[in-house]
Amino acid sequence: MNTGRVPVLVVSGYLGSGKTTLVRHLLAEAQREGVRVAVVSNEFGELGIDAALLANPDDAFIELEGGCVCCRLSDELVVTLQQLREAVAPDRIIVETSGVALPFDVQMNLWREPVADWVDDDVAVVVVDAENLHRGEGLDATFEHQVSSADLLLLNKIDLVSPDALPRLDDALREFEPDAPILHATHGAVDPVLLFPPDPNGLREKRRREVGETPSHSHEAFASEVIDVPAGSDPKVLEARFKSLGALRIKGFVETSEGVRLVQGVGARVEVKPPPAPPPASMVGRLVVIRRANGG
Repeated sequence: MNTGRVPVLVVSGYLGSGKTTLVRHLLAEAQREGVRVAVVSNEFGELGIDAALLANPDDAFIELEGGCVCCRLSDELVVTLQQLREAVAPDRIIVETSGVALPFDVQMNLWREPVADWVDDDVAVVVVDAENLHRGEGLDATFEHQVSSADLLLLNKIDLVSPDALPRLDDALREFEPDAPILHATHGAVDPVLLFPPDPNGLREKRRREVGETPSHSHEAFASEVIDVPAGSDPKVLEARFKSLGALRIKGFVETSEGVRLVQGVGARVEVKPPPAPPPASMVGRLVVIRRANGG
């Protein structure tokens, strides 16, 4: 049982960038290596899909719903982290934020008492959807704030773009964040060691010392709803229907004519595929849909 200081990884990134896939990969690697990891997951919306995708009997998993850990749920985050420390004593902690959270605002909560007494290094990795970046989609103020406050950038889903496009995408990220290392990945598959890189220039410590006024932050630009999906539909028919919704993000489980399927949608791209593990029956047939509040 770990009683020393604990490193914390904040996993942030825009809606549908692949945060949960990255966390699942890190958990699998930790289990293989015998490392005890605690996860705090925060969804924008209250259906709790990530709990079904991430939770494992061997993991310490807590989900915070109904708000965002960088603002509305910041106090609850601190209390939760302290409870995990006392009850589980993990070797590492991963905080997966919602897709509209600002990672630096989340990190600031790690410097509050009492968690500041035992948190070791904290790193914010911001996951970026390479395909969306290539198309120029979702590059709003939230995306810019996320990328500009990253300690590490993970350009994910690179299999969905041409290799020739990668240097240009790296350059695009450099316009927002000139210093953070950039990693490339497919399906969030990255060596966990790379997510805790050395900081020879003291950038993270400097960021702590020079905490200033952070940008105004609101989630009024986004709205989430839960929609019910009857059982028995053809997966292809459902895929076409979900694409027609014009949502930023779709996520959930449905009962199709071919069995239970996990639905994950990012903009015009929607996948209906078998889930990594059977979800709770109470979650099947319900999807979280996130749109811009103004319908744009």
